[in-house]
Amino acid sequence: MPWPRPVPLIGDQTSAAQRATDPAGWALDPATNESLDTVVGARRDIRRFRPDPVPPHVLRDILAAGHRAPSVGHSQPWRFIVVQEQTTRDHAARLADRERLRQANGLTPDRRARLLDLKLDGIRDAPLGVVVACDRRTAPGGVLGRASFPDTDLWSCACAIENIWLTARARGLGLGWVTLFQPADLARLLHLPDGVETLGWLCLGWPDERPPSPGLERHGWSKRAPLEEVVLAERWPDGGEPAAPASHLAASPERQVVDPAVRTPHVTAPDQGQVVAARDSGARLLSVPGSLGVLDTAADRVLALTPTQPVGGTVVLAAGNHPVTRHRISAYDPSVTGEVLDAARNGVSLGASTARAAGLASKVVYAECAGPVGDLVTADAMSIHDTEALVAQGTSLGEDLATAGLVCLGEVGVGNTTVASCLLAAMLGLSPEDAIGLGSGADTAMLERKRDVVTASLARARTEHAERLRDPMTLTAALGGPEIALLVGVVLGAASRRAPIILDGLVTSVAALLAVRMQPAAQSMLIAGQCSRERGHQAVLTELGLEPLLQLRLRAGEGVGAALAAQLLLTAIGARATSAVVEDDAAATQ
Repeated sequence: MPWPRPVPLIGDQTSAAQRATDPAGWALDPATNESLDTVVGARRDIRRFRPDPVPPHVLRDILAAGHRAPSVGHSQPWRFIVVQEQTTRDHAARLADRERLRQANGLTPDRRARLLDLKLDGIRDAPLGVVVACDRRTAPGGVLGRASFPDTDLWSCACAIENIWLTARARGLGLGWVTLFQPADLARLLHLPDGVETLGWLCLGWPDERPPSPGLERHGWSKRAPLEEVVLAERWPDGGEPAAPASHLAASPERQVVDPAVRTPHVTAPDQGQVVAARDSGARLLSVPGSLGVLDTAADRVLALTPTQPVGGTVVLAAGNHPVTRHRISAYDPSVTGEVLDAARNGVSLGASTARAAGLASKVVYAECAGPVGDLVTADAMSIHDTEALVAQGTSLGEDLATAGLVCLGEVGVGNTTVASCLLAAMLGLSPEDAIGLGSGADTAMLERKRDVVTASLARARTEHAERLRDPMTLTAALGGPEIALLVGVVLGAASRRAPIILDGLVTSVAALLAVRMQPAAQSMLIAGQCSRERGHQAVLTELGLEPLLQLRLRAGEGVGAALAAQLLLTAIGARATSAVVEDDAAATQ
C-alpha cells in the first residue's frame, strides 16, 4: 500500500507527479494572459500630462508594483524618490533642456531636427516625478549573484521601472522615462550620497495624449525591428550578424558644469495648470499640433506666463564702458558706445528703429559704477558692492517693465563681447579659443589679442578668487561689466513677475545664464530670440536649454534680434488667438 503524500502547510503544495502530468498547469487563465498582452502592448512613453493630482493610494499601488520586481540576491537596491516640489522639477527640467540640446548638437542634421521637434515637456507638466535610484554601496561580493555580474543591481532597478510602467498604464496613468541628464547633475540636485546612482527621471501623471503607437515610431525616428532579427540560435553567428544598433552621432558632446549656490530674490516658474492650459490653447486650433514649430513652443511659454494675450513689450538697451578696450580687442573706439546711446535716446539708432517697427517701446539705461572699473587683465571689472547695486537696479527695472508685456534685452558697449567671452569660458569651462569670436569688424590679429586677454583674465580671476569664482555675483564682479550686471538684474526682476524675456545676442544670453545660475526657475521665462555669429553664443543657448527663433547671422547688438523675434512671436500668438477652433473643443468651451 502506498502511503499518502505529506502535503506541506506552507510553500509549494504540488507534487512531482502533478507537475509531470500537467507541465503547463501553472499558467494563468486565458483572460489574464490576454489582459497582460494588452497592457504590455499598450505601454507608451508619455511626454504630455494633465496637471490633475495622482491619488496617494494609486501612487502607492504603482510603487508597490515596482517594489515587487525581481532583484539579484533579493538585494532590493531600488530607492524611489518622489518629487512634487515645483522648484526641484523646474531645476530638473532645465538640466534636461540643456542636455537635450547638447545631445541634439551631437547628431546628424536630420536627426538633430527630429529630436528638437519632439515635445519633451513631461518633467514640468507631470504632477509627479519619480527618480529610481540604485543604492550600490554594498560590495558586489556581498550580494548573491552580483560578484560575477556587478551591474545586476542596476538591471534589478530597471525591472522595477518596467513594473511601475506597466502598472501605471493599467491604471490609466502615463509614464515617461527621461534620461536626458548628466547623472552627476541629477545626483547633486537630489543630494544623493556617493555610491547611489540614478536611472533617470520618471514623469508620472494622467496623460494628455493617448498615442496609438510608440512615439519615436510615430515621429519617424525609427521602427521596431522584427523579432526574427534579434533572436539568435545557440551563439553569435560567425558572420557577425545581426548588425549593430543604429547610431546617429555627428560629434562629441560637451562636458557639464556645476551650478553654484548664490544669493538673489526668489523666482518661481509657472505652475502646471498654466503650462498645460497654454499648450491646450494651441491643440484646439484647426491645424496640425506644433505646426508653427519653434514658434509654437515659444508661444506656449509666453501664454503660460501671461494671463492675457500680450500685444507689446519693451526693448531695454543697457550700455556700459569697458577699460578692457585698452588692450586693442575692438575695431571701434570706446566713444562709439556713447554715440549709439545718444542715437538710441533720440529714437534713431538701429535698435530703437527696429523696436518701433515691431510695435515695442524702448528703454535706454546707462549702467555706471560708483567706483573704478577694471580691465579684467590686471583688476576686477567692478567691486562686489557696485555689482550688487547694479543687479538691484536692474531688478527694479525688470519688475517695472514686466507690466508692459514682453521684456526684450539689448546692449551696447564696445569691447563687451570680450567680456562675455571671459564669463562664458569661466562658466562653461571652455578654452579661450572656443569662447571668443571675431566681434564687430575684428581681424585675425585682434582675435589673437582677445584670446590673450581672456586667457590672462581667467588666470588672474582664478588665482585671486579661487572657489569663490563659482558664485555668479563674484564672477560678474571679477570678469563682467556694468551693463551685464544690470541685465542680470533685469532678468531676475522680470522673471520674478513672470514676464516673458526675449534674449538677443551673446552678451544678453550670458547675462541670462548668470541670472539662471542665481535662480534656476528664471529659465522658464526665457526665449532665445536669435543665435548670432559669435562663436560662443550657441554654447550659451545650449547650456540654457533654449532653441533660437531666428538664425540670421546678426551682429547688430542693441536688441535688434530680440525685437525681430518679438515681432514674429507676437504675430504667431495673435494668429493663434484668431484661428479657427475645432468643433469638439469649440462646443466644450461654450
